[in-house]
Amino acid sequence: MAKELTHQNLSLFEQIKQIDENSNEFWSARDLSKVLEYSEYRHFTPVIERAKEACTNSGQSLDDHFEDILEMVVIGSGAQRKTESVKLSRYACYLVVQNADPSKEVVALGQTYFAVQTRLQEIRQMDDYNRLSTENEKRLFLRNEMAKHNTQLAAAAKDAGVIAPLDYAIFQNHGYMGLYGGLDAKAIHKKKGLKKSQQILDHMGSTELAANLFRATQTEEKLKREQIKGKQKANQAHYDVGKKVRKTIEEIGGEMPENLPVEDSIKKIEKTQQPKELKAKKKDKG
Repeated sequence: MAKELTHQNLSLFEQIKQIDENSNEFWSARDLSKVLEYSEYRHFTPVIERAKEACTNSGQSLDDHFEDILEMVVIGSGAQRKTESVKLSRYACYLVVQNADPSKEVVALGQTYFAVQTRLQEIRQMDDYNRLSTENEKRLFLRNEMAKHNTQLAAAAKDAGVIAPLDYAIFQNHGYMGLYGGLDAKAIHKKKGLKKSQQILDHMGSTELAANLFRATQTEEKLKREQIKGKQKANQAHYDVGKKVRKTIEEIGGEMPENLPVEDSIKKIEKTQQPKELKAKKKDKG
């Protein structure tokens, strides 16, 4: 199963996704247990319980993510019978794979898949983000988020031992190389026809910015969670996260970031947006 899943990248997790009568996506716990190579469902139920506990601890409602159901399963001679299972949201699946057996290769693949998808879903569900109607507004929102999280990433990298400016530039390049198929910042500039003075992030569309935002936030969390120390280990962690994000983009049929179009500088958008914001504030004040 692991070899088959590796060959398909992470597509099997998407293949077992179902849609209910209200057009909501969900996963069957029994289907997920088979994909994660648990020989019997009873061995998988403790994993679900740990995931439920994590859900409660995160302040989320269990009812929104875990629903006990009865589903039909095939038994001997092609007959079927109703069996207990759990209807899992995408976030629930994320918690489940985080609490599954880490020694299984397929579990590591599942952790990557659901981590990326859950983060992308969180971005889409942000109230502020959903109020935005144009691509330029979304770009500006994500670029500001990127600036904030790059500051936090720099702090986490410093704690790991990446201190000198040159070392941090090398650290950043490892993240880019993972996400951009081996291209560092200089190569990305060349590929996209950008001048040396132009910031890569300032010329990204919302899709590319979202991928880089996930790269930054997940690397920051990885450095902290695993208490990574040393420049080489920090560089490798950044590269690995970038590569995993790229792999998931490939799995869902997305365009590779190095092939996405170059956009006008975000600085131009900022200049046009600021007068609008000032006008809106004045209007609110009456």
